[in-house]
Amino acid sequence: MTVIQKIEHWGDHHHAKWLDIIRIALGILIFSKGIAIVSNTAALQDLLLQNNVFGFSGLMASAALHIVGFVHLVGGILITIGLVTRFAVVIQIPILLCAVFFVNLSNGFSALNSELWLSLMVLFLLILFWVVGSGPYSVDQNMKTRPNIFR
Repeated sequence: MTVIQKIEHWGDHHHAKWLDIIRIALGILIFSKGIAIVSNTAALQDLLLQNNVFGFSGLMASAALHIVGFVHLVGGILITIGLVTRFAVVIQIPILLCAVFFVNLSNGFSALNSELWLSLMVLFLLILFWVVGSGPYSVDQNMKTRPNIFR
């Protein structure tokens, strides 16, 4: 048994049921952030090019915003319903790391920077659900208990 399989096994057997409520809220939050990104692409692209934190060109900024928006939309839905949760969480973690270290820290590390605190909390929850998994109230668990339902 590899280390990842051991962590997955431990997380599957030590998952509190109340964490599912937090997982669902996290998925909805990430999905709503994806909607905000997709609906304000032009304004966010201008903001990204204005700050020029990453040194992006216009095309690269547009592609990055579309990728981040898509990953948030799909990942948020997957996290909310609990389908391939660990995968959905893993694809969110690099985005949140960039948000914490490059975007939000440029505004300063203070109590008034609420976006930084929200990003840190979401990053912590993503790491938590990467370890503990989707939980008992999820599509993953339903597929494990009734494996013939989709055949």
